[in-house]
Amino acid sequence: MKIRCSQSNLLKGITTVSKAVSNKTSMAILECILVDASGDEIKLTANNMELGIETIVEGEILERGIIAFDTKIFSEIVRKLPDNDILITVESDMKTRIECEKSCFNIIGKSGEDFPYLPMIERNNKITISQFSLREIIRQTIFAINENDSNKMMGCELFRIHENELSVVSLDGHRVAIRKINLNNSYPDKDLIVPGRTLQEIIKIINGGQEDNVNIYYTNNHILFEFDKTTVVSRLVEGEFFKISTMLSADYKTKVTINKRELLSGIDRSTVFVEGGDKKPIKMNIVNNILEISMASYSGSMKEEINITKEGEDLMIGFNSKFFIDALRVIDDEEVSLYMVNPKAPCFIKDKDESYIYLILPINFNSAS
Repeated sequence: MKIRCSQSNLLKGITTVSKAVSNKTSMAILECILVDASGDEIKLTANNMELGIETIVEGEILERGIIAFDTKIFSEIVRKLPDNDILITVESDMKTRIECEKSCFNIIGKSGEDFPYLPMIERNNKITISQFSLREIIRQTIFAINENDSNKMMGCELFRIHENELSVVSLDGHRVAIRKINLNNSYPDKDLIVPGRTLQEIIKIINGGQEDNVNIYYTNNHILFEFDKTTVVSRLVEGEFFKISTMLSADYKTKVTINKRELLSGIDRSTVFVEGGDKKPIKMNIVNNILEISMASYSGSMKEEINITKEGEDLMIGFNSKFFIDALRVIDDEEVSLYMVNPKAPCFIKDKDESYIYLILPINFNSAS
């Protein structure tokens, strides 16, 4: 094999696929990146058997071939080479020479024949959305997963396709995040449970353009994201996701409309007194048209008042400040509406059309203080 490509293109390709390289495996080949120049394009692939990423690198194929390189060594070499054309020459015994300007590295590759290719996914079922929309709905929900929980569903997100709507749902036992977008077409109903890690990697490599689309193909076992010159394939998680509909309620006794930035800044200031694993909640005291935020700990206390528009009853309620901050940070609206029933019932943050819904469980501040 003999190929030539720019250092910047090759490094971008390596960076993209390396997110699917296995760090803990008994199979050394899974610690590698496959360089496939056996056809008319230079393809880089990484596959940890749960998540696989393939991308096309622009370059010139001088001699066809295929080889696998240890990811750490290969990426470090390419990263440290000058920003110029790189020539990679592979001999029949896997001895490889990597040249760029006056630099030359010699490494030993592995047989590409041993590398596990990405699974072939039937392309019968597909939805198409913009890269911007996909990145946003993941960004606005992924914070609510819990990969360390014994319940594997809490480390995943539910992609629910219903007619012309895509809903993405995550939860970690203390909060729920839901984001909905309209699709350009109607599709058969389908629930897909996607590992959180897959989605976290996607938002790192997707460019997020409004005019650039992502084709999402799915079967009963796999989901495939295709965008630009990159393909991401992931196993789906088997089982049934949580019954989200039972957690949602339209009932409320107190509705607060408040400037999002003021609320976020006030809660953020209260975290000065939250240390490590401290479970001290913030208190929200809603009286008339004022929301008072307060925090008291062994280190000190704070109090802040924010003007609001209130419907319904006065209320005092406590929350984990981080959960509120996480939700508010991903909401783009200037004002947000909070819906509450009593100090022991969840608070809902949602817009009029319910394109986003964030459910946050309260904390009993009397027992926590």
